Amino acid sequence: MMSRLVRVFGVVLLCAAMPVSAAGSGGRSAVDWLDQMGAALNMTSYKGVFVYARGDQVHSMRIAHRYQDGKVHERLVIQDGGSGEIVRKGTDVVCVLPRQGRVRLNQVIPSGPFAKAFTSQQVPLGQWYKAELVGEDRVAGYSTVIVALTAKDGYRYSHRLWLEKNTGLLVKSNVGEVAGKVLEHFQYTTLEITNDIPDSEFEIQTDGQEISRNLKAREAPEHLSQEMDGWHLGWLPQGFVPAAAPRAGSGHAVAFSDGLAAFSVFVEPEGAVRMPSGVSRIGATTVYMRALGDNNTRFLVTVVGEVPPQTAKQVAESVEIDTSSLALNSRQP
Repeated sequence: MMSRLVRVFGVVLLCAAMPVSAAGSGGRSAVDWLDQMGAALNMTSYKGVFVYARGDQVHSMRIAHRYQDGKVHERLVIQDGGSGEIVRKGTDVVCVLPRQGRVRLNQVIPSGPFAKAFTSQQVPLGQWYKAELVGEDRVAGYSTVIVALTAKDGYRYSHRLWLEKNTGLLVKSNVGEVAGKVLEHFQYTTLEITNDIPDSEFEIQTDGQEISRNLKAREAPEHLSQEMDGWHLGWLPQGFVPAAAPRAGSGHAVAFSDGLAAFSVFVEPEGAVRMPSGVSRIGATTVYMRALGDNNTRFLVTVVGEVPPQTAKQVAESVEIDTSSLALNSRQP
């Protein structure tokens, strides 16, 4: 399963043209702002503190993010609920969580503090969301425009994004149901957009066991069946395409994105302790688990991502496997 270290959020939106309002933004459309945001998440340097709330859980983290010589440096430090930090230099990541026990870095961590979608393909976002500019605001002392992305069906959530006017940096976001209930909320409480961030900001300062990993994503498969030897999906919500192939230990995994939302499907041998089937949700993050196979060869199907529970359930319930083929492939390094 995906590690539950920290939600490291960023959005990479590659949008096709769509009709949107441009009122109150100097003639720029929502698509223009989204396009600028995609570049700003990596290429803007900044530091600050943000809060992230999902369900009844609220967390605070300090971040320093620098783009220099084509390379991203980033350091996130836990501010409450324990100690620890994550330092990223390019695709090299070091995690120190001394009070959390063993840590599994077995998934792709995308760039920036808001990353949810990892797709490198152009996705016609306008087919699945209605995008419009809905106002202006101030966040952490910076003037912003507000972009609403309303889901056109029940398979995905709606989003509201606050973008800093000069850089397009995402400084606040809400994820919620179409009816309006907010499930996750992100916001900077302090922020400084600056290129003057010294190297010392990216040095580990927490004592504890360091776990290092290069988290460079494998390319999404041109033909999905090549990455899912022994299992396949019978159903996938429209608009979601293969976006990455996260590391999955002894199992198999594929991530899907519609350009904004993302979820991953993991198929792995069931452990000695059988996990209960069913759904759980924290904020907008859904986990659905389902066991497959017979008493001799059993596999655990897990769907994890920022999609409604019914979407995760339908995806998981559609998974079909060839137990003999998948067991053989799972033993291979």
